Amino acid sequence: MNAIASGRPREIPGDAGWPLIGQSLDYLFRLDRAVHERYRRYGEVSWGQAFGTRSIILLGPDANQFVLQNRGELFANAAWEHFIARFFHRGLMLLDFDEHRWHRRLMQGAFQREALAAYLERMNPRIEQTLASWPLGVRLRMFEQLKALTLDLGAEAFAGQPPGAQAQRLNRAFLATVRAATGLIRADWPLTRWRRGLLGRRVLEDFFRAELPRKRADGGGDLFARLCQARAEDGAAFSDEDIVNHMIFVLMAAHDTSTITLTNMIYWLGKCPEWQERLRAASRALGRQTLSLDDLPRLEAMTWVMKEALRLCAPVPGLPRRAVRDCEYKGFRIPAGHMVQISVWFTHTTPEWWSAPQRFDPERFAEPRAEDRRHPFLWIPFGGGAHKCLGLHFGEMEVKAILHQMLLRFRWRLPEDYLMRQDFTSLPIPRDRLPLRLERL
Repeated sequence: MNAIASGRPREIPGDAGWPLIGQSLDYLFRLDRAVHERYRRYGEVSWGQAFGTRSIILLGPDANQFVLQNRGELFANAAWEHFIARFFHRGLMLLDFDEHRWHRRLMQGAFQREALAAYLERMNPRIEQTLASWPLGVRLRMFEQLKALTLDLGAEAFAGQPPGAQAQRLNRAFLATVRAATGLIRADWPLTRWRRGLLGRRVLEDFFRAELPRKRADGGGDLFARLCQARAEDGAAFSDEDIVNHMIFVLMAAHDTSTITLTNMIYWLGKCPEWQERLRAASRALGRQTLSLDDLPRLEAMTWVMKEALRLCAPVPGLPRRAVRDCEYKGFRIPAGHMVQISVWFTHTTPEWWSAPQRFDPERFAEPRAEDRRHPFLWIPFGGGAHKCLGLHFGEMEVKAILHQMLLRFRWRLPEDYLMRQDFTSLPIPRDRLPLRLERL
């Protein structure tokens, strides 16, 4: 599928949508339906226009494999620059090829087992303290509670920054930068998301630059210190600018994806109390209040629930790339320079590959069903190929550590007729932020 065929290429169907804004509103307010409507109308390959750019949309697991495996280095991940470069400049996700490989190798030490164990040791007491402060019997907006907790955990494990006024300031800055990426007005104008995102980026840069000298001098077990100390085989190290860029990106990525995953797990466990009890029994069987790394694989049913929550609501619903040379996919020509989009959301919810795809069914990931193994690029919440998420094991650890303590401390239920609708204006989050009452066990 990589090479240009000798025959006449097929014409790519599609449409530009509304003048100026294209299909932006579809992706902002009804992405879950829009991607399936596009498939029914145009098939696996089409073109569209949104957020100021024209893209070729490739749908399905074959397309995911073609783009993410990226044999021959046909696609550049720097396509993300169009959306987030002004706010997450030169983060790992925005680098390509040899440069990306060098930065990724240097960062890997900060996500190896010894480092993860150190992060978990910092996180467990903070989780326990935070959950103990949550009020019982009152309606909480669970997404907001989890968002505050994961930011505190990320700030403490990654930056060595304890919760407090500074953490709240960073929280506001991160939110502004993430939301700016899907702003309809992509200019530095007053009162726009774009302006707020630029101001948020400045807050983050100032914080990490101010902390750099101390981290280089004193070291420590947090990710910030580990990046300061990281060395390649030839002794090369990250520059100050590299460290600032990586810290801003990693803290953002870990914070938002874990919050979304946990929110959806808690939603489904509230809708399906039999699964909540099953996971609670497994946590009780461990015989301790907090998790260690060795406990993670023992919570098999929790793994299935997490994978199902990530399937039903992928935190990053689509992945953009830019073609760096002419190529061909299933008879369609993709010209060099064109933006290419694959849809994680479509792949995770298409009935061609999943049984009853809208049903919460964690055992679809258990043997012998293992529906996710029907295609190597069918379940891709962490991407794939060279750019597969470096922090996926940290994310699993954080999610399980929080949920384990919640299950031992609380019980929660949701009305049968309650349906959590998603807001896609940045990353998918519940429109009502998931109102929930916690009960003491």
